[in-house]
Amino acid sequence: MEPPSRQSSPEDGLPSKWALTRRALLTVLLSGLLLGSAVLWFYIFTSCGPPSCETPVCLDLLDYYLASGNNSTAPCTNFFSFVCGEPGEITNSFQALEDENKNLLRRLLEAQRSWHPGSGEEKAFQFYSSCMDTDAIEAAGTGPLKQVIEELGGWNISGKWTFSDFNQTLALLMSQYDYFPFFRAYLRTHPSPPHAPVIQIDRPEFEVPVKQEQEQKIYAQIIREYLAYLQQLGTLLGGDPGKVQEHAFLSISITSRLFEYLRLLEQRQSQDKLFHVLTIEQLQEMAPAIDWLSCLQETFKPMSLSPSQALVVHDLDYLRNMSQLVQEEMLKHRDVLQSHMILGLVETLTPALDNKFREARMELTQKLQKLMKQPLTPAHPRWKKCVENTGSFFKPTLAALYVKQAFGPWTQRAAMQLFTEIKNALFTRLEKLPWISEKSRKEVQDRVTQLQVKMGPLDWVLKPELARQKYQDIQLGPNFLQSFLSCVQSLRARNVQSFLQPLSYHRWPVSPWGVKAYYSIPDHVVVFPAGLLQPPFFHPGYPRAVNFGAAGSIMAREVLHIFYQLLLPGGCPACDTHALQEALLCLEHHYAALLLPNRTSVNGSQTSLENAADVGGLAIALQAYSRRIVEYRGETTLPNQHLSPHQLFFRSYAQMMCRESNPQDSRDIHRPPSLQVNGPLSSIPAFARYFGCPHGTLMNPSRRCQLW
Repeated sequence: MEPPSRQSSPEDGLPSKWALTRRALLTVLLSGLLLGSAVLWFYIFTSCGPPSCETPVCLDLLDYYLASGNNSTAPCTNFFSFVCGEPGEITNSFQALEDENKNLLRRLLEAQRSWHPGSGEEKAFQFYSSCMDTDAIEAAGTGPLKQVIEELGGWNISGKWTFSDFNQTLALLMSQYDYFPFFRAYLRTHPSPPHAPVIQIDRPEFEVPVKQEQEQKIYAQIIREYLAYLQQLGTLLGGDPGKVQEHAFLSISITSRLFEYLRLLEQRQSQDKLFHVLTIEQLQEMAPAIDWLSCLQETFKPMSLSPSQALVVHDLDYLRNMSQLVQEEMLKHRDVLQSHMILGLVETLTPALDNKFREARMELTQKLQKLMKQPLTPAHPRWKKCVENTGSFFKPTLAALYVKQAFGPWTQRAAMQLFTEIKNALFTRLEKLPWISEKSRKEVQDRVTQLQVKMGPLDWVLKPELARQKYQDIQLGPNFLQSFLSCVQSLRARNVQSFLQPLSYHRWPVSPWGVKAYYSIPDHVVVFPAGLLQPPFFHPGYPRAVNFGAAGSIMAREVLHIFYQLLLPGGCPACDTHALQEALLCLEHHYAALLLPNRTSVNGSQTSLENAADVGGLAIALQAYSRRIVEYRGETTLPNQHLSPHQLFFRSYAQMMCRESNPQDSRDIHRPPSLQVNGPLSSIPAFARYFGCPHGTLMNPSRRCQLW
């Protein structure tokens, strides 16, 4: 008997209700898992990159970066243009930082404060205030300047001339006014060991451009403009127009003849005559028109000089010819010599004079810049000149104020830590240099270990007795010119006194607010001023990439000065000289192959040491940074820039080097700013790797050099 058949229903062939529910649950579960996985993977992916630094200092740096550059240029085509922008629109990074530091000094000097009567702070603030009081300077007119001229014996084209002794007037100009019309005398360390302080004699600093550096036609136009300017000075001082014109012309002729006596530095180098060591007595025989002993004794008081005192003379032929010229003029135009010195002094005192003199000088400067096809210098704000003068005359006082405001212990510790990591990277790199001998490597390591490092404020800045000195020899008033000259005399006396002390800070010409690192060869000291270790080059709160790329590269470059002697021909006899010369020649070819915007190449041999330092400094800083991010977590980057940490490192290096090229500057002819960026970056394979530069592009050449 067959089992009873099951009666069909409409639901036959369809899932049951439980099956539907189970399927729905599985779908929801799978969807949740997929969504969760996507969120998880997105979180993991985005967390692999460093977080953005959103602090105010980082956002300020981002604004600084966004204000420059040219996004239409590919990084691999021309990184300098990509970061810095097009010619005519490039900001000079070092100049901008220097201006910001001066702005801080300005704010400090203009703040309302009360100081102890007679203190250094009070005198510094009073001097700045009187410098800014242009109404009082205008009201005084030419009276204070005419008084100065009378004290120098007068001037027969604008008043009575007492026929004063030439050498007496010269000694006064040198000692009381810090003006050197025919030669320059200054205290520096001796060029050769043991580098003791010594008086050095060199050519003067001419106001008019040197003839040898100009085309004949342009030079003739320059002379005409300068002649008109001298005539204007004489007229402003109340001179007879006819006499002023005659004396201005004869003064120009003296300057032109002095130009003819100059020998270019390259000529002196080729003849091995960079300097001569002579006694005062020997120099007196060779250049008898100058009373060397009395002039130098007056200038370098309280030093006690004698005829046997040794001097370093940088251009002996010039001094011989200059002496002969002075002797001839004393016989023919003794009054013209006086005019020549007075006109030159007035030029140097222009910043302390009324507006008519300042405008005449500015007009001349702009005319000369047009003739030489240089970019016009914008009008120098009065406050900036007053800050510069106050900083020069009252450096210890302003140094203490600046450091207290701008460079705290946190910044100093961070900068010193950065230098330590740069130094460690250098030691590691020394072990791998293929051309250096074991003996030379050990000597360099010892030199680096013994190097004194002054990070931020020098020791003297932190000494209250220096910062608060009363400058008792400075007399302010009754007018700004007299205040200015009193400060000039005080500063000269302090500088001389400083050189008589062992290891004095004046031997390191760095202001705390300055922006240039400095290596002193005789003292084996490297100085990184507080003014350099500021945004946008350095800040403890920046991404490490920024600090290593900018300030770290500067630190590494300065330490590499120790290597300069090794890189010179014959400087490292025990080294593999063939390998070293091959590397230097390769670097020379590397730079020569880089084309400038005007499509001309450069001669890398003339700047090989500087180029080597650029490449080495960048390579060492990169190695130090790469080690740092491996060993320590917490790296950040800038927001909305889409730059990896290493890309940010290279960007910060290039940003620091941004500035316009000056075709009239001999340094820029051989080392234009674009090469100081593209040259080192294109020599490092990591740059092309991190920016994905195709092989054969400017920033990824087919051949690289292995100097470092």
